[in-house]
Amino acid sequence: MTRRSKSSAAWLRRQRRDPYAGRAVSRAYFKLEQLDTRFRLTGPGRAVLELGAAPGGWTQYLGTRCRLVVACDLLPPAVVPAGVRAVVGDARAPAVQRRILATAGASESRPFDVVLSDMAPNMSGNRVRDQAVALELVECTLDLAERWLKPCGRVVVKTFHGAGFEDLLGDMRARFEDVVVAKPGASRRGSREVYATGRYGVE
Repeated sequence: MTRRSKSSAAWLRRQRRDPYAGRAVSRAYFKLEQLDTRFRLTGPGRAVLELGAAPGGWTQYLGTRCRLVVACDLLPPAVVPAGVRAVVGDARAPAVQRRILATAGASESRPFDVVLSDMAPNMSGNRVRDQAVALELVECTLDLAERWLKPCGRVVVKTFHGAGFEDLLGDMRARFEDVVVAKPGASRRGSREVYATGRYGVE
C-alpha cells in the first residue's frame, strides 16, 4: 500500500468516526451553536460583529438569531442570510473599521452586544510564523471589542495553543471580565484550536 493510500485510508476512518462529517451544515456552525449554548451569545435584540465570516457557517447560524449581524471577511460571502450585512475587507484596516460602523448604522460609540472572531491565518507550515499571525488577529479583535462592545457585551476569539498563548490570556484578563477558554465538542480531536471569551465592563 502506498503512502498516499495509507493516508487516504486513515482519512476515511476518521470521517466514519466523526459525528460532524457529512452534515448539512458545516462544522463551524456546530462550534458556534455549542459556544452559544454555553455563553448565551445570541438573542433577537442583539447586534453582533462577526470577523472571519467566510465561508459562512457562523453567519448561517447567526442570521436567524440576532437583530443585526455585520459579517466581515477578506472574501465576499457566497450567501448573505436575511439580517446579515456583509463588509469585505481586512478588519485591521481603519477604512474597513469605518465601513463596519457605517454598515451597523452606528449612532452610538458602542454598537455591538457581541464581537465574534473565527479569523485564522492561512497556514504556511511555519508554526512560529502562523502562531504570530494568529495572535495578531486576536489582538485586532480584542482592540475592536474594547472600543465597540456595549457594557457587559461579550467577545469570543479563536486562538491556538502555542507560543504566546498564556500571555494572550493574561492580556485578556487585564482588559475583560470572566475570561474563559473553551473547546467546543465540534472541534477536531487533536486540534490546537480553542476559543477564549470575556465580558466587557459592567452595566
